[in-house]
Amino acid sequence: MNRRTVLKQLAGAGALGLVAPSAALAAPGAAAQDLPPPLAKDQIRFWLETSLRRVYPTSPPGSAQPLKLLTARGARLSFQACFRNDKTNSVIMRCEVLGADDCRPVVRRVGFVPLRAFNTYVPKDELEGVGFIPGLCPDPLFPESTAHIGPQANGVFWISLFIPAGATPGTRQIKVRLTLENEFSYVDWTRPKPWSVELTAMVEVRPLVLEPRRDFPVTKWISADSIWEYYQIEPCGDRFWQLADAYIGNMVAHGCDTIYTPIFNARHEILVRPAQLLRVRRSATDRYEFNFTDVQRWVRIALKHGARHLEFTHFFTPAPTSGKHPQRIFERGEKIGPMLWPAESSATSDTYRKFLEQFIPRFKAFLEAERILDRSFFHCADEPDGDAQMADYRKARALLRELAPWMKVMDAMSDTRFATERLSDMPIPSIVTAPEFTRAGCPAWAYFCCGPRDSYVQRLLDTPLPKIRMSGWLFYRLGAKGFLHWGYNYWFVFCTARRSDPFLDAAVGAWPGLPAGDPFVVYPGEHGPIDSIRWEVFAESLQDYALLQSAGIKPDAPLLAPIKSYAEFPKSQEWLRQALEQVLRR
Repeated sequence: MNRRTVLKQLAGAGALGLVAPSAALAAPGAAAQDLPPPLAKDQIRFWLETSLRRVYPTSPPGSAQPLKLLTARGARLSFQACFRNDKTNSVIMRCEVLGADDCRPVVRRVGFVPLRAFNTYVPKDELEGVGFIPGLCPDPLFPESTAHIGPQANGVFWISLFIPAGATPGTRQIKVRLTLENEFSYVDWTRPKPWSVELTAMVEVRPLVLEPRRDFPVTKWISADSIWEYYQIEPCGDRFWQLADAYIGNMVAHGCDTIYTPIFNARHEILVRPAQLLRVRRSATDRYEFNFTDVQRWVRIALKHGARHLEFTHFFTPAPTSGKHPQRIFERGEKIGPMLWPAESSATSDTYRKFLEQFIPRFKAFLEAERILDRSFFHCADEPDGDAQMADYRKARALLRELAPWMKVMDAMSDTRFATERLSDMPIPSIVTAPEFTRAGCPAWAYFCCGPRDSYVQRLLDTPLPKIRMSGWLFYRLGAKGFLHWGYNYWFVFCTARRSDPFLDAAVGAWPGLPAGDPFVVYPGEHGPIDSIRWEVFAESLQDYALLQSAGIKPDAPLLAPIKSYAEFPKSQEWLRQALEQVLRR
């Protein structure tokens, strides 16, 4: 199901932590009053929480019972430190981690963003935040270790630990210290003497050493034009390259081993400053000169950060005209110039053929010179849908086969005919139709975009965090060969050239067709990306994929039998805790 189809249907219808469940969560059948109360001092209550439960501004406090964490060696794990301010004045609280210097602890403040409505077409029991949404939703993770919180509200910190591969197995006690640094009262303006409380996390390190994930590429499309338009900087200037380095590094650090490379523009709409790294100049009629300097710089940044694959822009336009027109490529030197051909030109026109005849040999030579030809992924056209688009795609693919027989292509598509007719070398179906490709004997990646919703796995602002965490388990069990998602940092009002504010609108002006949380997983920070809770938990799910590989668990193992499909699978912290316990017992 592609974005166009989803939007049309809806319009017509109207990190990586391996954690045990929080002690603040009641066991099945246990009453809330059976749990120990939170630690309290001077009308402020304190507790720890796992990475798999959102703490809203008015969530009830949890328990002061020590939080039990379970991890492999060489893994990253996350949890939360929380406090509730029951005073009538505001307070500033500082968070620090004690006794874990070898685990390189990172403390970030959980921020709250507005979520004006739940996403549509999701059953109530598949939503997180009922009773708190509409309202403020926890998501951005600001690089701050203090929080200024008003009366009758919660402050939350996200804590990440990086367990050394050589760590000694066993249980270690880690303290989280929360210090009241100041409080503001119209009665007494004097600065009070700071005081602190300490909470305990018991981290059990198992002998298994986490190995890097193998044979499962993951990509999220980075929007270079979102970066230079949001920051209001020059495309491909010095400031852009500093930010590109930070954003690409962030992607790799979160398990994306494939970096999308915008060698051409790929937007539906025509922008004044489109994302196109390729420099190209028309030297005469149907004659072109190419400069790969910026492409090379981007590729080398990706490789420096440890990317295993490079992914390049589609050669033809996406849905709803998938494969019908040539990609919209612009004349470009230091500045962006006009398009090289009319937007509505035929995909197989003489003009575009002559361009490709000159570009493709130079492109291949560049890939060979950078030694990335066998590590690169290529696209023909995105999300072809229906017989008419399939006919256009067939012609476009034939042109690429003729001019670049060495090029294998992969595209998002949900009709098995693209695979059975060998139009795509690696299809990428929606998780809805992925089972059809399995039944047809066609290896395939998987993707989701806008939908499906309902009971399917997603990573939206109202998707329960355990459900997001199951992503890696699903990909592993169901045999996906890779995963693609379009929305890493799309910060435009949808399908326009206008900037959106991701801190105010997680659906970039297109709700309900575009669900809140679909267009991006990072927020723009002063020096680079600000992570989100969703991004951290999705990365934890990819680490779980690597964990299953490291432990030698087979996809058909009895442990994974409860995973039936992308809609029917376990969705609780308790199942994850028990499954991780079994995996790490080895």
